[in-house]
Amino acid sequence: MANVTVIGAQWGDEGKGKIVDWLASRADAVVRFQGGHNAGHTLVVGDQVYKLSLLPSGIVTGTLSIIGNGVVLDPWALKAEIEKLTGQGVEINAENFAIADNCPLILPLHRDLDGLREQAAGSGKIGTTGRGIGPAYEDKVGRRAIRVCDLAHLDALDAQLDRLCAHHDALRAGFGQPPVDRAALIAELREIAPYVLQFAQPVWKRLNTVRKAGARILFEGAQGVLLDVDHGTYPFVTSSNTVSGTAASGSGLGPSQTGFVLGIVKAYTTRVGSGPFPTELEDDVGQRLGERGHEFGTVTGRKRRCGWFDAVLVRQSCAISGVTGIALTKLDVLDGFEKVKICTGYRLRGKVLDYFPAHAADQAEVEPIYEEMDGWAGTTAGARSWADLPAQAIKYIQRVQELIETPVALVSTSPEREDTILVRDPFVD
Repeated sequence: MANVTVIGAQWGDEGKGKIVDWLASRADAVVRFQGGHNAGHTLVVGDQVYKLSLLPSGIVTGTLSIIGNGVVLDPWALKAEIEKLTGQGVEINAENFAIADNCPLILPLHRDLDGLREQAAGSGKIGTTGRGIGPAYEDKVGRRAIRVCDLAHLDALDAQLDRLCAHHDALRAGFGQPPVDRAALIAELREIAPYVLQFAQPVWKRLNTVRKAGARILFEGAQGVLLDVDHGTYPFVTSSNTVSGTAASGSGLGPSQTGFVLGIVKAYTTRVGSGPFPTELEDDVGQRLGERGHEFGTVTGRKRRCGWFDAVLVRQSCAISGVTGIALTKLDVLDGFEKVKICTGYRLRGKVLDYFPAHAADQAEVEPIYEEMDGWAGTTAGARSWADLPAQAIKYIQRVQELIETPVALVSTSPEREDTILVRDPFVD
């Protein structure tokens, strides 16, 4: 049996939660390998709705769930999320949940800096969630991060605090803010340390044991490829690599173990926050997509921008991440449209492009080239086989996979786990 890596192939919010939950019920371990609590998954299991932002989706089904070293961890957000899920009847303990002991921490000073920068940015705002993810990653690569393992050695933290505060105090002074209160920071860490340390361990070692036992591992990414710090719509991106290759470095297992790469793709396109969006619809059609798709962020509650499916972007994402097959979600949102459109290329200053350019000015200026198709009058909601789909909906799916040069592995037709058309099982070699 194969392992599976799940990534978003657009700007995030593609419906990964439902797909990961469906796969997690068949996996032996689920590993979150990048991002922070700026990501959101909404899981619908029977009558229960679970909203996750940090914990791997497998935790709801009792599957071994691991936060890998590629994640930046807010220990207070972790505690709050665990307490909320425990209140919903989810059992979380050291047997079914683990945190990499080399995972960097998001501290209150990171949240402070995130907010101060966005307030001062003016027209240069990136649209962060303000949760400190970017500054925490900066400290990681700047070699001044406090990590989970440091929580067990708080009395020996002076040298790291010197490096950390030398950096942050200078930045805070520039914003007219007082220096970091080191004593208060240590006190907060001392209070939360026992809670986090009960789950901390070298997860690469545990995963290696799981792998050798022949278990099926599901690697779970956050956000989407178009928000990747290298390959996304820079600078309007997240602060980590969201591509499938990060599953190896962000978990401690080698690249040969990441298996089938499943790209989650919404049947139209959405984006939260600032940045280019070639197919954005600022009209009644965009409004209709947003209302029918309930397009509000799980974490932020922000309204998502909506537009037609962009095959150029998804083809690029699939190529960069080596996507084996896609999971097409929210097809039912397109039910009832007389016509539907797919972007097949761009015009930029008289030239036709079959890719999304790297420069922000070019990204903002491209004009989409559309292919129009007939819509369908019937409903796709709740369909569990091809026979349940209107003929024109099947034609739409077939055209999507032709244009993105990647086959459809499954189709999701509602938030319910069972409402899934399986074309190819990602867990089977």
